[in-house]
Amino acid sequence: MKGMKTEIRFFSIPEWKKEEEYLRQQHKNGWEFVRADFVALYHFKKCEPRDVVYQLDYNPESTDQKGEYIQMFQDCGWEYIQNFFGYSYFRKAVSEMDGEEEIFCDDASRLDMMKRVFKQRMIPLLWIFFLIIIPQIYVQSQFDSSINHILVAVLSIMYAIYLILFIAFAIQFWKYFQSVHRR
Repeated sequence: MKGMKTEIRFFSIPEWKKEEEYLRQQHKNGWEFVRADFVALYHFKKCEPRDVVYQLDYNPESTDQKGEYIQMFQDCGWEYIQNFFGYSYFRKAVSEMDGEEEIFCDDASRLDMMKRVFKQRMIPLLWIFFLIIIPQIYVQSQFDSSINHILVAVLSIMYAIYLILFIAFAIQFWKYFQSVHRR
């Protein structure tokens, strides 16, 4: 379809700032974000290049009072785009902003969002990590067959990915936590 494009981009759980900046750059280059689907597909339509700020809020509970939730942001001039995996996507043209606007009015609310992400995204991953991956690596390593060696390799790769994800989230959370308490 002419005037449309789809890109594959992956952002891990703690990389919402990178995702916001990616969407902003796309808009500056003349591609307006339309929607995200699956895990890494971003859909855009051709537009006039403008500086538009994109903001994400992690609030899966917003679906219960979705109308009120969206209206609250629209009252502040933010355009609602979609909900995707618990994140709500909003945008606002820089020309309509009064200085450094964000959907979060203070550091404490941003920190609260990070805590919600941790509780609802990271804790289930920790359960999988400790109750499935680690025990399976041990069990599969006890048998001497090529299938078990392959399973140990695959599980070890998953172990490494999970560990990197946990460390990345912990570092980002800690840095933000420290910056909030330094002020």
